[in-house]
Amino acid sequence: MDLNLKGKNALVCGSSKGIGKAAALEIAKLGANVTLVSRSATIMADIVQEMDNSQGQDHDFLAADFTDIDDLQLKVRGLVSAKPIHILVNNTGGPPAGPIFEADIESFREAYNTHLICNHLLVQAVVPGMKKEGYGRIINIISTSVKAPLPNLGVSNTVRAAVANWAKTLANELGRFGITVNSVLPGATQTGRLMQIIDGKAAKERRSRQEVVEEMQAEIPLGRFADPHELGAAIAFLASPAASYITGVALAVDGGRLKNL
Repeated sequence: MDLNLKGKNALVCGSSKGIGKAAALEIAKLGANVTLVSRSATIMADIVQEMDNSQGQDHDFLAADFTDIDDLQLKVRGLVSAKPIHILVNNTGGPPAGPIFEADIESFREAYNTHLICNHLLVQAVVPGMKKEGYGRIINIISTSVKAPLPNLGVSNTVRAAVANWAKTLANELGRFGITVNSVLPGATQTGRLMQIIDGKAAKERRSRQEVVEEMQAEIPLGRFADPHELGAAIAFLASPAASYITGVALAVDGGRLKNL
């Protein structure tokens, strides 16, 4: 199986923590040069020191805020003018929790911009280089909510579904160039975001955190939360040459929790 990414350049968004960081580390293990993208330059500088460079890789980072679309676009254009990007991992933290009926219009606009619009601008920036290089992998980290909406995550459910349909449409359009577009749907994963959701649920229902955790884990056939690196491994595989005939897929990595196929 060809998992070798030596000589390939990857751009991994939201890579200062959680699933984004794990994806960056796993892709680096396969030999790619990785550019981290996040708001915190200090954190990313430390992560660069952690990353595997046993194959002579050159890792770096790009400090950018997805709420400032113009600045993000300017910085990414500068990056792609210096080197082609073969692998793009779109990953953005989820919108605040809450019932959809109570969500204000601005929360939808913000989520739409930081997820769909930023993803789209990044794709438009990197695809010309992918076409020229004859290698392209676009991987979007979304949520299992695109197949089964999650309670109390109204805005997230809505915007994630939009991203999933955007990705599938893109896969159909870019396939003839040998560029694959896939989405990874994480289930409950041990990240700060999950802890926020658990704490919010526990406070709202006046229960202990442990009770909420046990209830959530009971719904998962594997009986536990995912480690971020388990998601990172799936993302790295989709970035590899071995995944060359996989496109347009929404892959649930959720311990079997989803009931539908």
